[in-house]
Amino acid sequence: MQINGAHVLVTGANRGLGRQFVLSLMERGAGKVYATARRPDLIDVPGAVPLRLDITDPASVAAAAAAAPDAKIVINNAGISTGANLITADLDTIRRELDTHFYGTLNVIRAFAPQLADGAIMNVLSAISWLATDGAGAYHAAKAAEWALTNSVRLELAHQRTLVTGLHLGAADTDMMAWYDGHKGDPETIVAAALDGLEAHQPEVLADAWSRQVKAWLPEDPSVIYREAAAALTT
Repeated sequence: MQINGAHVLVTGANRGLGRQFVLSLMERGAGKVYATARRPDLIDVPGAVPLRLDITDPASVAAAAAAAPDAKIVINNAGISTGANLITADLDTIRRELDTHFYGTLNVIRAFAPQLADGAIMNVLSAISWLATDGAGAYHAAKAAEWALTNSVRLELAHQRTLVTGLHLGAADTDMMAWYDGHKGDPETIVAAALDGLEAHQPEVLADAWSRQVKAWLPEDPSVIYREAAAALTT
């Protein structure tokens, strides 16, 4: 999987990791980068191709697929973080998380899959795919569902040799995480690890120490996982 010369589509490209993906792809010589957002006027990377895309709107997704028929790599980065827990939050807010991370990502994959033979999909997931935290119950559930989606579509698209890669990371220094006072990874470093993994044909990229730690906890009993996680989050 080569970035140089490839035509790539990035969702949620107007800020944060999405914008960094566009910058890094262009620096690596991508032949064309479709930078998508609900408001394409916010795309500010010279040389990128702005494209309107609301991943929760099937008509918008279909229009984007028609406008980018040459895209061979799709990076599903678009996301939200509402801070909603599952018991106390409004159900409509919880549904927004699932509509974005699960159904929205699936909308994009289903629309672009026919043109991605010998191409690639990267889904931007999270260490919170594997670890619940108070104040992010809806995000955890939605990202866990997106992780399962990633593994399932990898099997379904294997016959056409589409690489499907999941990117896991902890907190990144982006607008979405501006409220967080803990350690935050550098977006450029995270995206570099992601693109290195894509070019190495890896099905999963653990982009930072936090995602590697959470993955290592998975075989443990939940009582151990959440005791150690609580201690780590307070140091």
